Amino acid sequence: MADPEECDRTAVLAVERSMTGRSWVRRLAPAEERTALALAQRHGLPHVVASVLAGRGMTTENAETELAPTMRALMPDPSTLTDCDALVARLADAVTAAEPVAIFSDYDVDGATAAAVVARVLRAYGREPRVMIPDRVSDGYGPSVALMETLVADGARVVLCLDCGSGAIEPVAAAKAAGADVLVIDHHPVDTLAAADAVVNPNRADDLSGLGHCAAVGVAFVAMVGLVRELKRRGVAAPDGPPDLMALLDCVALGTVADVVPLSGLNRAFVRTGLQTFRRRGNRGLAALVTVARLGGPVDAEHLGYVLGPRINAGGRIGDSGLGARLLLTENDAEAEEIAATLDGLNADRRAMERRALEEAVAMADESAPVVVVAGDWHPGVVGLVAARLKERTRHPAIAIALGDGQGVGSGRSMPGVDLGAAIRKAAADGLLVKGGGHPMAAGLTVEIDKIPDLTSFLTAALGESVAEAAAADQLKIDAVVGLRALDVTLAQTLEAHGPWGSSRPKPVLALDDVVLERVQPVGQGDSLRLTLRSLCGARATAMAFRAGGPLGARLKASAGEAVHLAVELSHGVFRGEDRAEIIVLDAAAANTAMQRAA
Repeated sequence: MADPEECDRTAVLAVERSMTGRSWVRRLAPAEERTALALAQRHGLPHVVASVLAGRGMTTENAETELAPTMRALMPDPSTLTDCDALVARLADAVTAAEPVAIFSDYDVDGATAAAVVARVLRAYGREPRVMIPDRVSDGYGPSVALMETLVADGARVVLCLDCGSGAIEPVAAAKAAGADVLVIDHHPVDTLAAADAVVNPNRADDLSGLGHCAAVGVAFVAMVGLVRELKRRGVAAPDGPPDLMALLDCVALGTVADVVPLSGLNRAFVRTGLQTFRRRGNRGLAALVTVARLGGPVDAEHLGYVLGPRINAGGRIGDSGLGARLLLTENDAEAEEIAATLDGLNADRRAMERRALEEAVAMADESAPVVVVAGDWHPGVVGLVAARLKERTRHPAIAIALGDGQGVGSGRSMPGVDLGAAIRKAAADGLLVKGGGHPMAAGLTVEIDKIPDLTSFLTAALGESVAEAAAADQLKIDAVVGLRALDVTLAQTLEAHGPWGSSRPKPVLALDDVVLERVQPVGQGDSLRLTLRSLCGARATAMAFRAGGPLGARLKASAGEAVHLAVELSHGVFRGEDRAEIIVLDAAAANTAMQRAA
């Protein structure tokens, strides 16, 4: 590796334009390289690992906390959340007076896990709340007037909205008019708060808690800590002893990772501690889900995001939206196994739907367009996934629209530097959409079918310049250049120990200099490739390139037998009880070197 004092942000391995059209640059500036050296020396870290950590905000000042984040050190006082004391007091009143409580939660993993955390705490005090999860297609996102009135008509005196409700002005008003108190635990920013009895949302303008990076399940956990504290202060005892809050961190970890919130600060402590809880298999539903997912080794953050999370989500996408919450709340092994098997089957169906829709979308997409817009006869529950895959393939913002009776329901994904949500809100304000909204990286919309061409033209005009600028600046940040022999189990385990990796704390990207692609083989029926690699010094390894159906896959196949530079991720895996290093190829570039001639 080059002397860190000489490193700058010029192209790594002289890669100005890779097979995916990106330049490779060093993640660390010279000052951060000096920090990496200091971290390596003071804490006995391998320089590769120290470089990775310095590139994710670790300094000599915060190293102790970053190296070992704990709940004890990072857990805040619940009272720092605006309105949390009022929410806790009202829930404590409901517990002591045995008032019926209804939970209305979102249909995604964050919503399901938040519902499980709150319901399990209330259950510990002998109160079984009703849990309602809306249908993604027929009900849409968030509470409606009709659903709120139904909950109150069925007897709820307190309605608690989770992962939604902050801006539900009319539904909240309707529930209150019908005689219920309404509480909200959420994390979505809104312009105008609903007039609920308490809105606990760290992203409301007057909240100073500093917890705006938390998912709703994390906010709910903090609020439940406050509830247990308040009930203890009032002398209210749980029949079987105080609830074990730490045992709920498996759900908190799952929801945090699946909602792709930044894995820093408290969130990182949630996930690290929650993974330890996960491995004890105390939640019957999660244990059953791990079994049907056929996970061979200990559960890690990638399993939460890519294996378990999608199965919880499958019910909300194409089946019964309440299945995920019911799985997380069941105390019956047989029921847990039945629900887990159903979710596993729905996830397989979802993947088949997604694969078919993606094939059709790729065939019709204008991949050179600034914003790729496609529409087809697809299930609304998979269009967000299709848009994400198109964005990965084209490296441009993409919108996929499921066509219905005169209207289409769409979902979009964007790229850094392109505010898709703002463009969609403008399109809605201009009358091009029935409704639409979102944030810079993702958006949702409903559009009349005959206006889809106008929408496409609008987005091209509105975002064309910013897409061009973002594409020109598209870079892959490299943490270190290493040799093939260095990508072993020891390094994989060491990097895993310093995780979890995710949003705002991206997984390390390592560059391999001059390796020969001895073999490039398609795997299965998808678009993945298995690569056999050989280095100049004779080291050999196998790597995988997943979802390589676009330019990367085509160019890797064409480069078989040649020398290339590779950008890779390294994971620790377990296969048949044996630890192994798993190399995942993210990008590649031709290597015009002496090795190329020798190959």
